[in-house]
Amino acid sequence: MLTLIGLLTICSLVVLLLIGRMSPVLPLIVVPLLGALAAGFGPEAISGFFTDGIGRVTAIATMFVFAITFFGVLQDTGLFRPLIGGMVRLTRGNVIAVTVATAIIGMLAHLDGAGATTFLLTVPALLPLYKQLRMSPYLMLLLLALGAGIFNMVPWAGPLGRAAAVTGIDVTDLWRPLIVIQGIGVVLLIALAALLGVREQRRIAAGNSSDEGVLVDTSGDLHMTPSDEERELERPQLLWANAALFLLVLVSLFTGILPAGYVFMIGLSLALLLNYRGGKAQMQRISAHAPAALSMGMIILAAGSMLGIFTGTGMLTSIAQDLAGVLPASLVGQMHIVLGLFGLPMELLLSTDAYYFGLLPVTLEVVSGHGVEPASVVYALIIGNIIGTFISPFSPALWLALGLAGLDLGRHIRYSLWWMWGFSLVLFGAAWALGLF
Repeated sequence: MLTLIGLLTICSLVVLLLIGRMSPVLPLIVVPLLGALAAGFGPEAISGFFTDGIGRVTAIATMFVFAITFFGVLQDTGLFRPLIGGMVRLTRGNVIAVTVATAIIGMLAHLDGAGATTFLLTVPALLPLYKQLRMSPYLMLLLLALGAGIFNMVPWAGPLGRAAAVTGIDVTDLWRPLIVIQGIGVVLLIALAALLGVREQRRIAAGNSSDEGVLVDTSGDLHMTPSDEERELERPQLLWANAALFLLVLVSLFTGILPAGYVFMIGLSLALLLNYRGGKAQMQRISAHAPAALSMGMIILAAGSMLGIFTGTGMLTSIAQDLAGVLPASLVGQMHIVLGLFGLPMELLLSTDAYYFGLLPVTLEVVSGHGVEPASVVYALIIGNIIGTFISPFSPALWLALGLAGLDLGRHIRYSLWWMWGFSLVLFGAAWALGLF
């Protein structure tokens, strides 16, 4: 009976997250509560489950609130704009250089972990160049999406934080082994960008049209010139000081000298003191980025309450035991690897929240009886899936990119899916060879 209630609860949660008619916070809170009540648990027991669950994710939620605000403030100062603009200027006229630069720009722009910021910075800057050279804008979007996917493994980007909330493992501890995978991804992406650049150069030389489903006229003056409001916030005279602060925060995260949340607290304080004098100006910057920061923090806290209930009621354990009895014995212990191999196509079916809060907990319970470490499950699922973040129709940032470039989602999927899945499988193989799972 508990298995049936657990399955209905998880399926209802996933469906509501997929439909997207409400904030993810609501189903994460309400659906598990209804499941616990249906299973016969009372307020006292549910209170204990909630307390245990929240305790597991408080540090992660804290990190997200301050990390998103920290990177938002650095973005306001214009830290990344000169670098991206300079690379655009350097590559004019050379198709292969443009594709390689696009890949690098996509990674650099996603250092803050925010997909919307990535595409707002890059698409308006690169699109006129692609049009002028008669290059396919879908190639641009493919390379930007791959670069952002690689850097989406940083702990403040979202997926790793969700995985940390589910497993209870410190997010920076999860991230450190992934740095090697990110490095491999960077090298592979630059090589792939050069290869696709050669292919694109041949297509242009053959006289083939680059108009592959562009919906609107984007030949206007789209560039990286900031608005007057953005200029007021920029601090070009403090560029090197901000860059040093950015690197200092990254080094602190890597070394683990302080908890990640505290590192970002200190980093945000220094960024505000350095760039914006006076309490009013500092509070304006905090307020500007508060919606995104609080939204992610609330999702993590709501997920903590959900996981506390799923774990405390024994739903996940019951589901895992029954599922292990149905699946072939040889497959049960390898379930995370099988799912990882198909992780990218599942981006077309599952939202990020559904993948990490629905699929991951069940997988952890299924394979735990076979001696598989939780970190191994996370690596298998995240590496197999994360490259496809910006091919998913459930990604709001992707819709922003499509709107900025005037492109069609269906054509983007057809153009990019096989390249992205193949890239994902190569990274998956590298992680497997390195013993991450």
